[in-house]
Amino acid sequence: MQAIARPLARVAPKHVRYAGTVSAWSAVPAGPPDPILGVTEAFKADKDPRKINLGVGAYRDDKGKPYVLNAVQKAEEQLADANPDKEYLPITGLAEFTSAAAKLAYGAESVPLKENRIAVTQSISGTGALRIGGTFLGRFFPHVKTIYLPVPSWGNHTPIFRDSGLEVKGYRYFDKKTVGLDFAGMIEDLKNMPAQSIVLLHACAHNPTGVDPTPEQWKEISNVIKEKSLFPFFDMAYQGFASGDTSRDAFAVRHFVAEGHQIALSQSFAKNMGSTASAPEEKARVDSQLKIVIRPMYSNPPLHGARIASTILRNEALYGLWESEVKLMADRIIEMRSRLFENLVQQNTPGEWSHIKKQIGMFSFTGLTQPQTKALAEKAHIYMTADGRISMAGLNGRNIDYFSESVSKAVKGDL
Repeated sequence: MQAIARPLARVAPKHVRYAGTVSAWSAVPAGPPDPILGVTEAFKADKDPRKINLGVGAYRDDKGKPYVLNAVQKAEEQLADANPDKEYLPITGLAEFTSAAAKLAYGAESVPLKENRIAVTQSISGTGALRIGGTFLGRFFPHVKTIYLPVPSWGNHTPIFRDSGLEVKGYRYFDKKTVGLDFAGMIEDLKNMPAQSIVLLHACAHNPTGVDPTPEQWKEISNVIKEKSLFPFFDMAYQGFASGDTSRDAFAVRHFVAEGHQIALSQSFAKNMGSTASAPEEKARVDSQLKIVIRPMYSNPPLHGARIASTILRNEALYGLWESEVKLMADRIIEMRSRLFENLVQQNTPGEWSHIKKQIGMFSFTGLTQPQTKALAEKAHIYMTADGRISMAGLNGRNIDYFSESVSKAVKGDL
């Protein structure tokens, strides 16, 4: 029998789109623009020399330029001289870094730290730390899978925790009328939460409002959370940068731990995820599960930044230099708050502006309305988020007077 030669059928890759067929992605809707990145894009497109960007959440010096700390530069020089290897880190990161960072957060006299009851893992920035914590809680927290966020909170908190498998709800925090803390509303909402719920708390320099509880208010919050058997998850993104004092900024975390709370902590330097356990053997089990959470996410964290931070934290001279520089940064922002307040008062700006000085950290909820922020962008070339939040680090000696005058005009309707 004679074989009949047949041409082989050509199999097209699945991603090729043919005429008349529907793309696999045709039903994907366009996502909304990022509210903060959109501010930066508008700022970059503006050609006016007076333009000011108050949307970016990064420190700028008094000339409006990014600032590299001397402590970081010296640490990099030491690392370059040591010529260390470039091997992969373990899943939970550089041990000397996580150990030093935990000491910075919890304090050298922390009982759980001394008793080896804190499971700590290095992550990839704040988003990574929060996502690890959220996924771990979503998988292993044995109670209510609901996390309550302050209203408002950092915009990325909600998608992070939703994608972690947690239900996200809110509790009262900011009072628009007083441009301050709605403490009574916060306490009432905490008391009405189901037992064993998870509560996210900003340890210091609340983002985006700049409004923090006082130490006495933190103590009452701790008591209510304990009475209601709630689980506190702290996000501490600005330790040292809020007041210039690392111990003062860690008050809430250290008080809660001293009061016997088991907590989760997302800590910035650059970012760690930590959780207190009741015993070293429990800590070891938590560690093992954190590794399982991290492995399919990104396997292991970056090495270079951890080495820089570790070098600074474990070297007495560099640590002292770093603390002094952080204080200078914090003091510059505090000075900008005072000058802004004084300028607005001197210009007879309608309203009460003391909240500018009372708030703390990088951000301030100014109380400006959406029409006012729109006018400032279009007519004064000053860019901020529509809700009136500004990054105080974007203000400096060269633009503070122009900003103050523009805000005063916007509030008076004269812009």
